[in-house]
Amino acid sequence: MRKITFWLVLSVLIFQAIAQENSDMDVFISNLMSEMTLQEKIGQLNQVAPHGWVVTGSSVNEDIEKKVIAGQVGGMLNSMNPDMTRKIQELAITKSPSKIPIIFGLDVIHGFKTIFPIPFALSCSWNLNRIEQSARIAATEASASGFCWTFSPMVDISRDPRWGRVAEGAGEDPWWGAKVAEAMVKGYQGNDLSDERTILACIKHFAIYGAAEAGRDYNTIDMSRLSMYQDYFPPYKAGVEAGAGSVMTSFNVVDRIPATGNRWLMTNVLRDQWGFEGFVVTDYRANNEMSVHGLGDLKTISALSLNAGVDMDMVGEGFLTTLESSVSEGTVKIEDIDKACRRILEAKYKLGLFNDPYKYIDSIRMQNEVFSDSHLKAAREIAQQTVVLLKNDKNILPLKKQGRIALIGPLADSKSDMLGSWAGAGSRENVSTLKHGLETVGGANVTVAFAKGAEPTDDPFLLAASQNPWQRRRDGQTEEVKPSADSLLAEALEICRDADVIIASVGELASWSGEAASRTDITIPQTQRRLMKALKETGKRVVLVISSGRPLDLTWENENFDAIVMAWQGGTQGGLALADVLFGDYNPSAKTTMTFPRSVGQIPIYYSQLNTGRPANPFNKFSSKYIDSPNEPLFPFGYGLSYTTFEYGNVSLSDSLVRGDVTLTASVNVTNTGERAGEEVVQLYLADPVARVSRPLKELKGFEKVLLEPGETKTVSFTINTNDLKYYDSELNYDWDAGEFVFYIGPNSSDGKEARVMWEK
Repeated sequence: MRKITFWLVLSVLIFQAIAQENSDMDVFISNLMSEMTLQEKIGQLNQVAPHGWVVTGSSVNEDIEKKVIAGQVGGMLNSMNPDMTRKIQELAITKSPSKIPIIFGLDVIHGFKTIFPIPFALSCSWNLNRIEQSARIAATEASASGFCWTFSPMVDISRDPRWGRVAEGAGEDPWWGAKVAEAMVKGYQGNDLSDERTILACIKHFAIYGAAEAGRDYNTIDMSRLSMYQDYFPPYKAGVEAGAGSVMTSFNVVDRIPATGNRWLMTNVLRDQWGFEGFVVTDYRANNEMSVHGLGDLKTISALSLNAGVDMDMVGEGFLTTLESSVSEGTVKIEDIDKACRRILEAKYKLGLFNDPYKYIDSIRMQNEVFSDSHLKAAREIAQQTVVLLKNDKNILPLKKQGRIALIGPLADSKSDMLGSWAGAGSRENVSTLKHGLETVGGANVTVAFAKGAEPTDDPFLLAASQNPWQRRRDGQTEEVKPSADSLLAEALEICRDADVIIASVGELASWSGEAASRTDITIPQTQRRLMKALKETGKRVVLVISSGRPLDLTWENENFDAIVMAWQGGTQGGLALADVLFGDYNPSAKTTMTFPRSVGQIPIYYSQLNTGRPANPFNKFSSKYIDSPNEPLFPFGYGLSYTTFEYGNVSLSDSLVRGDVTLTASVNVTNTGERAGEEVVQLYLADPVARVSRPLKELKGFEKVLLEPGETKTVSFTINTNDLKYYDSELNYDWDAGEFVFYIGPNSSDGKEARVMWEK
């Protein structure tokens, strides 16, 4: 009783403290706004970008200092010089009319200076604590360097690996995407936004941006609202419920209305249905792009955006230059400008900027915390958990720490490509390549001989994408005379002559994935395939280590090589982490969170498909299948191997008939049948065979990552309640039906044991 009373009293005290804080904030902001002119309020809705650091668009703003002094700037992005940040902030709080501090933002996507694996790779770790830790470290470093706001996490669901921005997300599954979104928001924002080591998160891109037709970035999207709610909205909603302080609009249309001007999205769904209380910012000049979509001139679309529920205009300056005129014409209400202004001021208040405008510019913390030993250690440990072992026939891996390794490939010693496609503030400092990792982890008894072997590509389109990517420009790399393809290959084969094993480091450059980096052909380019063929013809053991920002078509590689490791782009400590895996110091445990196709012709491909009226049947011509390929993917969602093996027992349920809102337990015994300790991601899937609308073949509903010693058996149990059974019907009602449900537990979405239950209302 005493314990219950203690927690009850504590809860009341916390509630009272929050209520008092909100009351204090409301009074402060109301008093401040009462002294502001309409022009100043509109100024708070304007976000600018300076010259010298443009990575997300082609435009920057002019005369920023004059605009700051005039009270025409509420936020700034990409201000990479802390001295400039301090100068701009000083102008804002000493010379602007109302002395309001500026909020500084940056795309801190997978680390600030200490770069972690790309977000898609992080999702493959199936370790929410580590994902949250990566965001917390990013916030710690960014918040000492002038930034208090990140345009992350990107939570767009995508089922098309041609889309380059799958590198920034958590894959294809809405349940898992929601869990990752929540972890990232918690990592950035912590429990107290006024803490100097936390920063404001931004859920993006709202909404359905990852479903771009043909996988082409910025392209048209058209889907039913049922699909939005069931398959694409859950991660956005989870981020909002986790307390994200801001949301970013997407570039695409939704119901033929650009998201940035879509009131149904920004007000009806985001605020009225989900209760979002933060502020909404456009993506880079997304307001202006509505003109290209055919919605009118700058004044018209700016009014449309504000009336839809958007609060801040990123770089486009449509709000700044047109809203006052729109108010006089009656197309925009002052009350709506006040709402937008208040939301932005509330964010600044919660961040503590009114108390200390310079709190996020801390040279001492920058010196002590950026690239700290603990951050680098975490980056290495996290990167270890993102490496997916796709194939290991003949137990080629792990390698022994002895002998001669021929390390061949264009990605083996590239620091920029190890950083990934969205390492905004990252630099080559402290970056470990695969070559460095093998030399360091291998020790004195391992000799590593390196040769490039081939250029990444000779395709003119990919060559254009490879030229002067922003990573290389900033790193100061210069063009050099390139040797011929034949001489590169000859050098590689000479090195292989005396090798005990060959590691081929192949795949995608960092610039081939990410924003504006869609591909129609997601195979590894022919120049690298020529190299791989030659390495195979040596007759020696070959390990393929594939770096990329997306799932690739690896059908040819799978047919020709016995060992395939998916390294993704591992960040600052990626090379060391990869070597830890290759030598067996860390037993791989990652599993892919996106389906690997056999060919681009299968795309979009994902595990939670609906059935057809004519399911695939090899004995029936008139069934849903290809005539030149199996329907099944090359590697299914949730797939990944270990250096040990696991055996699953039968699934047992706590009851076979249940009624009402109760809890059911599904259990399975998992045994490590190998000779090494290892972690297994045990996955729970649900099928609902009879419902009011067609339901997916199965849906992920839970997982547990367990560590098992050799010969050890653990019982893994999942609790299931009626919330896990709910879905959206054609009227967008969210409920469940009585009937039979099937639960699958296994190592991936294709392989698992099943059990059935009757669940009555």
